[in-house]
Amino acid sequence: MGLLRAQEKGVTSCSRMKFTVVHNKDGCPPHDSAYFHVVEEQQEDRAKEERPAEIRVRFEDLDLHPDIEDGLWSMGFETATPIQGQAIPHAISGKDILGIAQTGTGKTAAFLLPTMDRIMDTPKDGKVKALIVVPTRELAIQIDQAAQGFAYYTGITSLAIYGGGTGKEFAQEKKALTEGADIIVVTPGRMLSHLTLGYVDLSSLEVLILDEADRMLDMGFHQDIMRIATHCRKERQTLLFSATMPERMRTLAHDLLQDPVTVQLALSKPAAKVKQGAYILFDHQKDAVLVEVLKERNVKSGIVFTSRKRTVGQVVRALRKAGIKCGRMSSDLEQSEREEVMLAFRQQKLPILVATDVVSRGIDIDSIELVVNYDVPPNEEDYVHRIGRTARAERKGEGITLVTPDDMRRFGKIEQLIEKEVPKLRVSKSHGDTPKYDPKSAGSRGRGGHRGGIGKRQGSGRRHGGGKSFGGRSKGGEKGDQHSRRKGKPGGGRRQGGSKGQSSRA
Repeated sequence: MGLLRAQEKGVTSCSRMKFTVVHNKDGCPPHDSAYFHVVEEQQEDRAKEERPAEIRVRFEDLDLHPDIEDGLWSMGFETATPIQGQAIPHAISGKDILGIAQTGTGKTAAFLLPTMDRIMDTPKDGKVKALIVVPTRELAIQIDQAAQGFAYYTGITSLAIYGGGTGKEFAQEKKALTEGADIIVVTPGRMLSHLTLGYVDLSSLEVLILDEADRMLDMGFHQDIMRIATHCRKERQTLLFSATMPERMRTLAHDLLQDPVTVQLALSKPAAKVKQGAYILFDHQKDAVLVEVLKERNVKSGIVFTSRKRTVGQVVRALRKAGIKCGRMSSDLEQSEREEVMLAFRQQKLPILVATDVVSRGIDIDSIELVVNYDVPPNEEDYVHRIGRTARAERKGEGITLVTPDDMRRFGKIEQLIEKEVPKLRVSKSHGDTPKYDPKSAGSRGRGGHRGGIGKRQGSGRRHGGGKSFGGRSKGGEKGDQHSRRKGKPGGGRRQGGSKGQSSRA
């Protein structure tokens, strides 16, 4: 049903949950838990080193359904992250939740696991039980893949719907919505397309989940979210997760949540193993410095972030002209192009990805060595999200930012947020004079007046076309009997204990 190309090649990478399921040739996961390869995510920062070790909750103490515990055990997940340990008990009790925690803290499992627990106690009636609304197709795909892994022993089915596509694919989506996949992960626009045709029945919906809600508000989806909510059963449970808490998020929470429990983790600083640095330069020097940075480091896997779609193509042309192999990722690409680029990047066939913030929260790849902010992020918290793509899974990484006079004040606010002065790196004299860093500067266009760089571009004309995408879908694995191999674990019944697997995290 429209599986990702990576899945068609036999690998489903649930990087957001930090595990990979290797399939047999027939497309099914093997009946041996040794095939579930777990990568433990590193979460460390300066503040963590200074405070006492947190008391961590074990999944076996969270009162999850035994079949869900079997899935966690098979994947080696034993200890919950802070957001999971705090949110899951409230979610299992049926409370609405407002969860505030940055990307990479384990939010996906924090809402998927209790939702699956609730579905396991709900009679099957062929209708959708959980609806997860997300801002981007990449995030929809990742959550769906995570759901497949967690649901392996449960028989719970999931479906990712993320926009565009052919009439045949739309019909497949309609069939899944009307015949009732247990969990639907969807982008707002695509869900509204189905809802307006009148055949989607959400009268049995148990849980409505909004993930990366702040990003959806930034993208202008507030009205779409409220329209979707009106189609949902009023007696549902609502879980709202966000990385930040602007005032309009409070308004959204007030409109959607009933007597919610708020679970909030402080915004983490960049991981301690991220080596940060900044080049202070004029705008026309950015391309040449970027090329020099990439060539000096011989990067095998890196992301260059820009704040505007039109800049992506410009940077890609400059890098390719310098002989650097790279790909592009922005919202105006067709879905087939996006999947092809991401697969090549994951497999390190494409060493450099030039992207907008569409992937700053939606992609977790452990092998990324370098993140370059070609543009200073539009807000301070996005800086943490961007450079958080590197130094994952106990690896080291580097985050570099190109700062022009117009960006100095904004970069100064970033330094205030992370409570650290980012080292200023020396620009080679061959690139000419550079400005002096002044975080109080009002900014100016500085020298050059045009974006010369390698290509010496003059003028602002940019060519960028629109694109369309197609919906993807997937089903969770059927319930197997291999969990009976688990020592001390009865085959059925609720809330029964058993031995656990190796210590790790979801």
